Amino acid sequence: MAAHLSYGRVNLNVLREAVRRELREFLDKCAGSKAIVWDEYLTGPFGLIAQYSLLKEHEVEKMFTLKGSRLPAADVKNIIFFVRPRLELMDIIAENVLSEDRRGPARDFHILFVPRRSLLCEQRLKDLGVLGSFIHREEYSLDLIPFDGDLLSMESESAFKECYLESDQTSLYHAAKGLMTLQALYGTIPQIFGKGECARQVANMMIRMKREFTGSQNSIFPVFDNLLLLDRNVDLLSPLATQLTYEGLIDEIYGIQNSYVKLPPEKFAPKKQGDGGKDLPTEAKKLQLNSAEELYAEIRDKNFNAVGSVLSKKAKVISAAFEERHNAKTVGEIKQFVSQLPHMQAARGSLANHTSIAELIKDVTTSEDFFDKLTVEQEFMSGIDTDKVNSYIEDCIAQKHPLIKVLRLVCLQSVCNSGLKQKVLDYYKREILQTYGYEHILTLHNLEKAGLLKPQMGGRNNYPTIRKTLRLWMDDVNEQNPTDISYVYSGYAPLSVRLAQLLSRPGWRSIEEVLRILPGPHFEERQPLPTGLQKKRQPGENRVTLIFFLGGVTFAEIAALRFLSQLEDGGTEYVIATTKLINGASWIESLMEKPF
Repeated sequence: MAAHLSYGRVNLNVLREAVRRELREFLDKCAGSKAIVWDEYLTGPFGLIAQYSLLKEHEVEKMFTLKGSRLPAADVKNIIFFVRPRLELMDIIAENVLSEDRRGPARDFHILFVPRRSLLCEQRLKDLGVLGSFIHREEYSLDLIPFDGDLLSMESESAFKECYLESDQTSLYHAAKGLMTLQALYGTIPQIFGKGECARQVANMMIRMKREFTGSQNSIFPVFDNLLLLDRNVDLLSPLATQLTYEGLIDEIYGIQNSYVKLPPEKFAPKKQGDGGKDLPTEAKKLQLNSAEELYAEIRDKNFNAVGSVLSKKAKVISAAFEERHNAKTVGEIKQFVSQLPHMQAARGSLANHTSIAELIKDVTTSEDFFDKLTVEQEFMSGIDTDKVNSYIEDCIAQKHPLIKVLRLVCLQSVCNSGLKQKVLDYYKREILQTYGYEHILTLHNLEKAGLLKPQMGGRNNYPTIRKTLRLWMDDVNEQNPTDISYVYSGYAPLSVRLAQLLSRPGWRSIEEVLRILPGPHFEERQPLPTGLQKKRQPGENRVTLIFFLGGVTFAEIAALRFLSQLEDGGTEYVIATTKLINGASWIESLMEKPF
């Protein structure tokens, strides 16, 4: 059991178990010994729902990564391909199957599409002459994967690009399917709110799917009170700014993939006396980051400036606990100390790891360049000099800093100015193309199409109105003991989370004017509940809102929502779902065209 998934108001282990059951049923259909051939992208998400031990119980003996030419030799009866429905993968599978057929004894082939079967892919397999080789061709609807007690993600890396650049609604359909699965397990969600074009489409798909399943009434008592669907393009600003929470900075600097992070190993090597630093490990240190680890759960959502004091307090508590052994005189006291030892040693290991990570991050955050970049970001977000060419950005281009860093800053300036004046935009584009190469003209086109880097239309900048009405910029931020969500960016309150906060009270009617300025429609739908399932809220009981970010969400926004969930008089607890966990760099990268 993944115990940390059941810590919150909503027990997400129920979802994990349902997904695991479906996987076991499929594996049992393929009787006999098995080898699984993995589409590499799926191994991370799958690791969160099924470890190797579960596969082993169902006679999985070998695992390979999907790549061209022949499969490695394996003495098994079944070969199962676990793949996303992508045409380029079908070509590799056909190559594998044809080379196996020449090899000798007949094998049974099966294919499992995640999360949906695709007619195009099956047609491609047919054209390549291997479709008939597969005994089972099925789909495994792994839409929403539980990452933590309050966090679900589809891990669909191209969802934003598909929705906003290619007008491809596949990922929206998967989101709607995922929400229907949740409703089947946790009851119908009585109220749906939404903002944005994609949110409207997902809500429409859900309503249509519900109509198509009219036969069966959902008789589960609803766990969620509201669903809030939010388009990423309603708030393009939050992912572009540098996140300043502990978890956000780990992601910004090292990148967290499927709740794991890889860190430089030298910080984690045990220091031996007189070793002179030789034999340092070269393999990256891989750590899992989730709320199952007590210390991480406590510090992950704090502003990085507040982490140091927590770690030093913890260090004192732990060393005091170890000192207790000198006071243990009687057998009973010694026995009690020994029984606490494993927990204390785990706490000490956890503290050592996070002290090392904090030192690594501090090396970055105390650098001059980090400070300069942050200063420019904060000037833009508070509305200073957003309408002219910025000298720091010019310097970054001249010194050929990483292109993603430059694009992030230029897009941030554009968003904080509702688009750039044509001559400023042309200047930036020209400088970028001349420095980094003309192949990036496609990337600039994508950023413009996504609304991130565009000319100002109608000569009006709406950002100051939005900033003032929604209180997006707070000058006096208490980073140690925050009183407002703006602590996650040391001054800027993420717009997406402010919308969720205002929806819960006093309601969106109070900000109609701003909602009209922001892109896409805003709406409210009710889903009628059968009598007897209506919820009577106890006094002091919080509402539970599921907030779904279509197009990605950052760890800083998640931290801000957790902050709201923990407020004494907040009245609402949030469970967060998204198409993908993103940061500014991974998001911009997903919109870049790879030069041929």
